[in-house]
Amino acid sequence: MAHWFHRNPLKATTAVTYELRAVASNAQSQKICTELRHGRARLMEIIANPNNDVATLVGASDNYLSLLYGFMQSLDEARTGDSKLRHIIKFRWTNTLLGSTPEECQDAVFEVACILVNIGLWYSKHASKLAGQEEPSMDEAKEIHKCLRTAAGVFTYVKENLVSKLIEAPGKGTDLDARVLAAYIHQCTAEAQEITIARAMELKHKSTIVSALAYETTKLFTDADDSLTSLDEKQVSKWRKYLQFKVQLYKAYAYNFHGETMLAEDKCGEAIKCLEESVTALEQASIQGKDYALTKGPGTTAKPQEHLFFRRLLPIVKRTHEKCVRENGFIYHDKVPPEAPALELKATYGLVAPEEFKVPDISPLWSPETYAAFAIDKNLQQDPNEKDNKKKEEGDIAPVKEADIPQSNKDPKNASGCLIS
Repeated sequence: MAHWFHRNPLKATTAVTYELRAVASNAQSQKICTELRHGRARLMEIIANPNNDVATLVGASDNYLSLLYGFMQSLDEARTGDSKLRHIIKFRWTNTLLGSTPEECQDAVFEVACILVNIGLWYSKHASKLAGQEEPSMDEAKEIHKCLRTAAGVFTYVKENLVSKLIEAPGKGTDLDARVLAAYIHQCTAEAQEITIARAMELKHKSTIVSALAYETTKLFTDADDSLTSLDEKQVSKWRKYLQFKVQLYKAYAYNFHGETMLAEDKCGEAIKCLEESVTALEQASIQGKDYALTKGPGTTAKPQEHLFFRRLLPIVKRTHEKCVRENGFIYHDKVPPEAPALELKATYGLVAPEEFKVPDISPLWSPETYAAFAIDKNLQQDPNEKDNKKKEEGDIAPVKEADIPQSNKDPKNASGCLIS
């Protein structure tokens, strides 16, 4: 599935020093600050490269998030709830759709949410990397499937568990906007289901199963697109055209396999109408694919209309359509209905759900005593470099220098036209 997935850019951020010497009053609390600084820098370096393996990403993310625990949750039994350190550090992050101008927020919840959005994006980009190989193995295909479900689970966690805790409601079109998060969730889930469809086709499952899966995938891509309809068209136009291409493609697949089912049930007129609908959807997908390639906007440019998985369907539909017309003329003499049969299909196999994400446990460096050693009521001394540091923090943030993802341009040699089947 080389060049098959559209991917938005990572969020960029400024370095955070966790310089709290006036507050961290003992060696253990100072060690936590040092580990946070190094852990964050290391995690951002790993996220910038989707060619890293999952274990490397998980190790770095668990390390940093476990250290942040004490900035989120109080370890004082007498004063439970939010940590006294939650608002002590200011974080600056850009948004994937809004360019290089950052948001600023003095809130550790904001930091965790932004980090997790980047982690979700990394999983989706790592899936693209694996899918873009010339011949992914079965184990790699399973990893692609899991990465996409994990990405959906990470975005779901942010949407359902963190956004409501922010001190300010997310701005329109930001990464923490519920509409943007919903689009990511639906897209990643749908892309994981694409793999299931290709697998079902490769194993020659019944047309009813493939058609139902394709229909469910159409609905997921439609939900992703619908999530973005109320946002600025200039910011989401490219992304939406990719989603609309996928909607039409899987509508075409759904009608093609539904037509095969109708033919097997001797409903030749309905079969012909299904195949006509499939051709119409494919023609619309071709238009959407070309529009997508020409549209400017954030993110990488995929080449879905050039992929064999797309190109192979039209000849199949035409052959099946010709067969239906011949048999209808010789045997059935059915009237072709003016409307295609409704795709009210319920998939019972292969449906994908987001993989549940769980935040890591608290770092062993934290203890009630270490938490108490952060004396935030102390008078903070003026940093002589504070004004210079503030000036450095103002202005835009350069985009993340993301590592290239190698993509093979060779056609697959299997029946489905999908490399990861």
